[in-house]
Amino acid sequence: MEYGKITNEIVEQLKKVVNDDKRIAVGPQVDPEYGQDKMPIYGIHIPDVAIDVLTTEEVSEIMKICYANDIPVTVRGSGTGLMGGAVPVVGGLVLSTHLMNQVLGWDDQQFAVKIQPGVLLGDLQEMALEKGFLYAPDPANRMATVGGNVSTNAGGMRAIKYGTTREYVRAMTVVLPDGEIIHLGANTSKTSTGLNLTQLIASSFGTLGIITELTMKLLKAPVGAHSVQVPFKDLDTALAQVPLMLKDGFRPTAIEFFEKEVLYFAEDYVGEHLWMREVDGEPVGAYLLLLFDGDSTEEIRTHTSRFEKWIMEHNAMDCRIVEDKDEQGRIWKARAIMLTAIFEQYEYFDENDACIPINNIAEFIRYTKETGEKYDFDVFSVGHAGDGNMHIFSATNTLPKEEFQKETHAWMTELYAKAKELGGELSGEHGVGNGKIEYYEKWVEPKVFELNKQVKMLFDPKLILNPGKIAFYPERMSEYREISKKLYDV
Repeated sequence: MEYGKITNEIVEQLKKVVNDDKRIAVGPQVDPEYGQDKMPIYGIHIPDVAIDVLTTEEVSEIMKICYANDIPVTVRGSGTGLMGGAVPVVGGLVLSTHLMNQVLGWDDQQFAVKIQPGVLLGDLQEMALEKGFLYAPDPANRMATVGGNVSTNAGGMRAIKYGTTREYVRAMTVVLPDGEIIHLGANTSKTSTGLNLTQLIASSFGTLGIITELTMKLLKAPVGAHSVQVPFKDLDTALAQVPLMLKDGFRPTAIEFFEKEVLYFAEDYVGEHLWMREVDGEPVGAYLLLLFDGDSTEEIRTHTSRFEKWIMEHNAMDCRIVEDKDEQGRIWKARAIMLTAIFEQYEYFDENDACIPINNIAEFIRYTKETGEKYDFDVFSVGHAGDGNMHIFSATNTLPKEEFQKETHAWMTELYAKAKELGGELSGEHGVGNGKIEYYEKWVEPKVFELNKQVKMLFDPKLILNPGKIAFYPERMSEYREISKKLYDV
């Protein structure tokens, strides 16, 4: 089977559906941003046509045209992904949902909100708080679309207490590859009605269908939150306390870990130093950053006071509780900006997103540091200590691209093998995309991989939706790569 070519005739059909020349770009008019995400190391593949869609019906009509002509289609939100999940590796057509950004209704009785997929995460969080709700999923990039978060099952810092994005999806409208519109789930608190296709679509990276509407669960907003900064002599000591604190009944909203090097790197980047670098003359080696929320200031203070006493009895060098909102914002900014600091100050970078059982995090980080010393790139380690999700970066300004990719591939192979040995997962929140597809094929059991392929064929028998991603046919990879060099002659 070969993919079809986008001809001038097909372009005219698409233009009739869109009926707005400002929302469709062809050939050299296509913005190069539509060909990549935030990890350009995984490849840049500019599509032949890009369309900014507005409605479910528009998506449906476009897909009917593409299905009839075997045109590959990749759906894109804000392009904030980190695994090449929205990169059109075989060209074709990109459907961008960033203009589908309307809130369709708030349900105060059922604690839910109905939205289009292009609503930005940060906007939804702010609007929910204004109405007294909490939209709990908290991926770091507030400029990501909620539809993208659902498609990748994005996690974030608050996952330890509140869970990941797909746990908040109640219902969705989906356009299938042939253009048929289906409705999954309902605005209810639970369901046991047949196979849960809603959860299947969530985290499928747009390989099974195109989400055009979402009903998302909300929670009652906490009154506030206090942050806790805890320095330790080294990362091993810091991480050893995490399983103990959870066992002893502490339930923080977030627990982040990082070593001094990456913190200093981020603080220098933002130009503000809010973390102690030594205690009583002894240098600090690593940190935990925690957040405690609650329904009253008294409740939060009870938790943080008890925690302060506990952590000082468990090898902490110090403990600082921060109640002021502005100062908390600056402290968490230093954590959130770490990724941006790496991206903007290094020419090439890659990331390991493995998820490790929390009692094995320290061993994994030690292995990361030991193996990383063999290579000629810089290494940064941060992560969510409460749920074991690692963010391990390799970065360079000196190695040529090909050499960096070769060294990083060798290192990542070692890290993923160690993650599997420790009982972990290949990805905690960023997904497989096309950047980690090789590791994924080796990670899962052959039968599991085959089942993924069969599910893909049931939804998308022509393999036109986001080809080359998690549910792909490996025997076609040579065809994908060849096609991606030059497919269309518009």
